[in-house]
Amino acid sequence: MRRVNAEIQSVTRTGQDTGVLRRLAVPGGLLAVVAGAFAYVGTVDPNQPGHYPVCPLFRLTGLYCPGCGGLRSAHAFAHGDLATALTDNALAVGGYLAFAVLWSVWVIRVLRARPVRLEAGRVHLWVLGALVLVFTVVRNLPSGGWLHP
Repeated sequence: MRRVNAEIQSVTRTGQDTGVLRRLAVPGGLLAVVAGAFAYVGTVDPNQPGHYPVCPLFRLTGLYCPGCGGLRSAHAFAHGDLATALTDNALAVGGYLAFAVLWSVWVIRVLRARPVRLEAGRVHLWVLGALVLVFTVVRNLPSGGWLHP
């Protein structure tokens, strides 16, 4: 009887391991895509002309959008140069760090078999939108030259 119980427990553990691996597939896939994107941008230097297209808003109006300097920021971040990454696009660096925190929380909740809920309410979305808007306006003001990419 002990042998039968041991076999049942072994099958249950294997099934649980398969379930954990299955639940980790999506966060793992997302991490692989993001790591691949950072590896590409880290390899192909956006500071060299001709590798990436110019921002259409900047080309047409001369104004910096919230994403201007994002590729240069990602390149510097991939090389561990946080000061240059912040200079190129501070908002993007905040996004990288927010992604890392949210992804870590996601994986921890998956490992603990708890539901993953990301509920951004209206207030959160308005605050995020206001932050992006203020960042965009300030970086285009003459006094906001320190935010230019």
